[in-house]
Amino acid sequence: AFAAGADIKEMCDKSSQEMHNGRYFTDWELFANMQTPKIAAVNGYALGGGCELAMMCDYILAGESAKFGQPEIKLGVIAGIGGTQRMTKLIGRAKSMDMHLTGRMMNAEEALICGLIARVFPDDELIDQTMLIADGISQYSKPALTMITEAIRKSDKLPLDQGLKYERKLFYSLFDTDDQKEGMRAFIEKRKPVFTGK
Repeated sequence: AFAAGADIKEMCDKSSQEMHNGRYFTDWELFANMQTPKIAAVNGYALGGGCELAMMCDYILAGESAKFGQPEIKLGVIAGIGGTQRMTKLIGRAKSMDMHLTGRMMNAEEALICGLIARVFPDDELIDQTMLIADGISQYSKPALTMITEAIRKSDKLPLDQGLKYERKLFYSLFDTDDQKEGMRAFIEKRKPVFTGK
């Protein structure tokens, strides 16, 4: 399993006040807000908190046998690490309602069709393919990668006209980086760029 969810035994006898005082799951936002691009590679089950962890990543790759779900309704609770919010933004209200209200699981094919995941690979190739993709991404300009993730995340919060202005502002700011000069010079000179992250 990628992650079968939170430790139910640990939470079972807690009161609302104990959950609140313990600030359960609030630290996960530190992970979600990291500027380094994050790729989830899901083989097997990604349920409850496991599905929420995958959705905190910038995108999800999955093996053919992957199963996604938010089965908290079966425990008498709701998702607590962003599942209702992130899933709705990723796959839409109707599909998110279906997943949360029924507690059913979604297979990799359905997850790909509805936009929860980006690609599906054979189970035995998933990790190798994910590492190849991650290695390719790591060769690009770090300032540009950071701004791409920032701009796309902002698109959830801004109307299109403001999002376009925000994107353009980030685009312009990259022209003060060494990587922009190197990338464009390398294109003109028909060679591979060597980015330094500056």
